Amino acid sequence: MKNKLKRYYGRKDLHFITFSCYQRKPLLDSAHARNMFVRILGEVRERYPFLLVGYVLMPEHVHLLVSEPAKGTLSKVMQVLKQRVSRALRKRRRRNSRGQLRLPFAEEKSGPKRFWQRRFYDFNVWSRGKSREKLNYMHANPVTRKLVKHPKDWPWSSWNFHEKGEAGLIRIDLLE
Repeated sequence: MKNKLKRYYGRKDLHFITFSCYQRKPLLDSAHARNMFVRILGEVRERYPFLLVGYVLMPEHVHLLVSEPAKGTLSKVMQVLKQRVSRALRKRRRRNSRGQLRLPFAEEKSGPKRFWQRRFYDFNVWSRGKSREKLNYMHANPVTRKLVKHPKDWPWSSWNFHEKGEAGLIRIDLLE
């Protein structure tokens, strides 16, 4: 099957990015996993400088509103981010309900599990109105999914920065 997904880089647009855990499994369902993701997102941002305008982490998917990186491409940034998060969370050992040590992503009979779905969805955001629309959509996700009653109660998003000016788990960039 030929790749029909088109990416439009070099226009100085923001990009609304969405990517999912493999088979939409809730692999980001713990605070530890989401905090690890945020930490690694910050590290990747230092390596490939880009603006992070908004984000939300959900148990089985991620939304980002970002600029193109100063070096490399957005595709490279997403590849590095997804690989680093996957590796970090696969290393983590957990105990099952009987107290036995187990690997959370142990191989199945059909082969090793994946952490992420392949690829990512990328939508060029060309106006302030469209940016606001995407931010509102992202920030409403935890409420829509009934994870919290109000977006302010979900720390793994940029809502508190945009609505209250409060610092969160990662630095958010303002649009000029």
